Amino acid sequence: MKKIGILFGMENTFPNAFIERVNSKDSGFIAEAVTIDKVVQADPTEYAVIIDRISQDVPFYRAYLKNAALSGTAVINNPFWWSADEKFFNNALAEKIGVPVPKTVLLPSKERPENTSETSFRNLAFPMAWEEIFQYIGFPAYMKPHDGGGWKSVYKVVNPHDMWHKHEETGQLVMMLQEEIEFTDYFRCYCIGQKEVLIMPYEPRNPHHLRYAAEMKATGEEGEKLLETIKDYTLKLNIALGYDFNTVEFAVRDGIPIAIDFCNPAPDADIYSVGRDNFEWVVEAAANMAIERAKTQVPGQTNLTWGTFVKDSLGMSAPTAPAPVSAPAEVESAKAPEPVAATAPEKAPASAKEVKVKTVAPKKAPKLVEDKGILPVPSEPAPKIPTKKAAATKAPAANSKLKKS
Repeated sequence: MKKIGILFGMENTFPNAFIERVNSKDSGFIAEAVTIDKVVQADPTEYAVIIDRISQDVPFYRAYLKNAALSGTAVINNPFWWSADEKFFNNALAEKIGVPVPKTVLLPSKERPENTSETSFRNLAFPMAWEEIFQYIGFPAYMKPHDGGGWKSVYKVVNPHDMWHKHEETGQLVMMLQEEIEFTDYFRCYCIGQKEVLIMPYEPRNPHHLRYAAEMKATGEEGEKLLETIKDYTLKLNIALGYDFNTVEFAVRDGIPIAIDFCNPAPDADIYSVGRDNFEWVVEAAANMAIERAKTQVPGQTNLTWGTFVKDSLGMSAPTAPAPVSAPAEVESAKAPEPVAATAPEKAPASAKEVKVKTVAPKKAPKLVEDKGILPVPSEPAPKIPTKKAAATKAPAANSKLKKS
């Protein structure tokens, strides 16, 4: 009998309810908490499906899940994509598929990463174009990690001086600066299996246990249209990213839902925070999705979900990875990936064209410096370092229009 496993940490209500719900259905599958007693490379697990709720915090679990996926387990969510994903990229992808997002820019870390020096930043302008950045984003704004979550290291900044002051606290974190959205309605949406959507009114300014105690303000035809648009945007984002279990948050400004946060592949599902009705919905939807994935799982093959961004880039026409094919070692040029589709239906990729390989001889060999008793080695000029400042960011010059306020 195929098994459905759930990997989790301190949470109790959702994992236990999920296991009981799957086992209550006459599906031919049994659900249980994952047990790991050894992890041998390329060895399959006993699970057809694993729901992952904790590997973002436990690197050992993430490595275990990748090994399990390689050997045929359908891991939800895809551990390879989740390892590569981050919020700044998600915002950029959302723009490409037509989902509104706040204006956002990326900021280099305040402190240099370990094992780097001034030379490592020779391509970074000092100072950066702060006037243009601040004019584009405006104030007040929010500064947050480009790949973080759980409202950790999130700062509200009211002017440039406030931003530089708070940026001092961020260390080696790569931050992004994002415009503030003044909203009339706010929603958090579960998306399960890239087809089931639950839209929940949400108030992020309330204490944690009261955030779901909110009511939708838009009514009538306006409210119905708003909910339809939110559902459409939620599906577009999860299909493009490839998540089977995620939440998306929207802030509504002037009737337009703006996606604020949509990288939550282990979202809160505790009955004491989301409420009994929402809890019941997510348990049932997750159980049905897991059973459906277990039915289609093929042992020994890749059974992961990939988003349209990856599939279009690689020319994949199915959710699973294609059989490996041999490729030329060198190519003269490569075709740029097609843009991500804005709707769920996908077109079959065009046939790949053969690329001729051209060998080009170097124009001139590097000069060699002789050293007695040692083989000749290429000489390299001393690098040009644009600044002697230790930090990766720098405030504007004294004559800047953006003086401290």
